[in-house]
Amino acid sequence: MDSKNLQSYAKVVQNGVQAVEEVKQLQSAGYIYEHIYVLAHADDRTERIADTANADEIGIKEEGVFNSLANLFRSRGDELRAKITSLGFTNAEADFYEKELDLGKVLVIATRS
Repeated sequence: MDSKNLQSYAKVVQNGVQAVEEVKQLQSAGYIYEHIYVLAHADDRTERIADTANADEIGIKEEGVFNSLANLFRSRGDELRAKITSLGFTNAEADFYEKELDLGKVLVIATRS
C-alpha cells in the first residue's frame, strides 16, 4: 500500500536496500533530507537505514514534546503508530503500516511541509 495525501507520501519496502533506493528517488524528485523519513520496527535498524540512506528519523520536531515523552511509556507498536500519525496519516493507515513493520518491512515517508 502506498499512500499519497496532500502532505505526505509513504511506501512500504521489503528491506533496507530498497529503502535506500526509494530515498534516492525521492531526493531526485525534489524532496529534501529534513522531509524524508525511514521507519523500521527496531530503533537501531531505523537509525542504520536512515544514516545509510541520508534520511531523517521521526523525532520531537515532528511529533511534538508531549508525544515524544509519551512514547517512553508506550509499547513499540503504539509508539510506531504515533510516529506515523504525527506525519499526517490516519489511524487506519498507521495500523496498516505498523503491521507491515512487524513483518520486518521498512516504511519510507516524505512530506512537503
